[in-house]
Amino acid sequence: MSFELDHRGAEEVLKRIAAGEINALARKVGSHAGDDAIVAEYTTDRAAASISVPAEQQAKDGVLTRAAAAAGLEIHLR
Repeated sequence: MSFELDHRGAEEVLKRIAAGEINALARKVGSHAGDDAIVAEYTTDRAAASISVPAEQQAKDGVLTRAAAAAGLEIHLR
Protein backbone atom coordinates (compact mmCIF):
# COMPACT_ATOMS: atom_id res chain seq x y z
CA MET A 1 0.00 0.00 0.00
CA SER A 2 1.32 3.44 -0.82
CA PHE A 3 0.20 6.93 -0.02
CA GLU A 4 0.62 10.03 -2.11
CA LEU A 5 -0.07 13.40 -0.56
CA ASP A 6 -2.32 15.65 -2.59
CA HIS A 7 -0.51 18.96 -2.02
CA ARG A 8 -3.21 21.07 -3.66
CA GLY A 9 -5.89 19.40 -1.55
CA ALA A 10 -3.87 19.88 1.64
CA GLU A 11 -3.32 23.53 0.75
CA GLU A 12 -7.06 23.98 0.18
CA VAL A 13 -7.85 22.54 3.61
CA LEU A 14 -5.16 24.47 5.48
CA LYS A 15 -5.73 27.83 3.76
CA ARG A 16 -9.44 27.96 3.06
CA ILE A 17 -11.60 25.25 4.53
CA ALA A 18 -10.18 25.49 8.06
CA ALA A 19 -9.96 29.29 7.99
CA GLY A 20 -13.53 29.88 9.11
CA GLU A 21 -13.18 27.67 12.17
CA ILE A 22 -9.78 29.06 13.09
CA ASN A 23 -10.97 32.66 12.79
CA ALA A 24 -14.18 31.96 14.71
CA LEU A 25 -12.21 30.41 17.57
CA ALA A 26 -9.80 33.35 17.63
CA ARG A 27 -12.71 35.80 17.79
CA LYS A 28 -14.28 33.75 20.61
CA VAL A 29 -11.05 33.87 22.63
CA GLY A 30 -10.74 37.59 21.88
CA SER A 31 -14.26 38.28 23.10
CA HIS A 32 -13.52 36.46 26.37
CA ALA A 33 -10.28 38.44 26.74
CA GLY A 34 -12.06 41.79 26.83
CA ASP A 35 -12.09 45.12 25.05
CA ASP A 36 -8.29 45.48 24.93
CA ALA A 37 -7.83 42.23 23.01
CA ILE A 38 -6.73 42.48 19.39
CA VAL A 39 -7.57 39.62 17.03
CA ALA A 40 -5.63 39.41 13.77
CA GLU A 41 -6.65 36.92 11.08
CA TYR A 42 -4.10 36.14 8.39
CA THR A 43 -2.85 33.48 6.01
CA THR A 44 0.67 32.16 5.55
CA ASP A 45 0.99 28.66 4.17
CA ARG A 46 -2.18 28.01 6.19
CA ALA A 47 -4.98 29.96 7.84
CA ALA A 48 -3.88 31.51 11.12
CA ALA A 49 -4.96 34.01 13.73
CA SER A 50 -3.42 35.72 16.71
CA ILE A 51 -4.90 37.26 19.81
CA SER A 52 -2.95 39.79 21.82
CA VAL A 53 -3.66 41.59 25.06
CA PRO A 54 -1.63 44.17 26.95
CA ALA A 55 1.29 42.40 28.64
CA GLU A 56 0.37 43.81 32.03
CA GLN A 57 -3.11 42.24 31.87
CA GLN A 58 -1.65 38.85 31.03
CA ALA A 59 1.10 39.12 33.65
CA LYS A 60 -1.18 40.24 36.48
CA ASP A 61 -4.44 38.47 35.70
CA GLY A 62 -3.70 35.85 33.03
CA VAL A 63 -6.37 37.41 30.82
CA LEU A 64 -5.45 35.58 27.62
CA THR A 65 -4.91 32.25 29.36
CA ARG A 66 -8.30 32.51 31.06
CA ALA A 67 -9.96 33.59 27.80
CA ALA A 68 -8.55 30.60 25.94
CA ALA A 69 -9.77 28.25 28.67
CA ALA A 70 -13.21 29.91 28.65
CA ALA A 71 -13.37 29.33 24.89
CA GLY A 72 -12.81 25.62 25.47
CA LEU A 73 -9.10 25.35 24.65
CA GLU A 74 -6.81 23.18 26.76
CA ILE A 75 -4.01 25.19 28.34
CA HIS A 76 -0.69 23.44 28.99
CA LEU A 77 2.20 25.17 30.71
CA ARG A 78 5.66 24.33 29.48
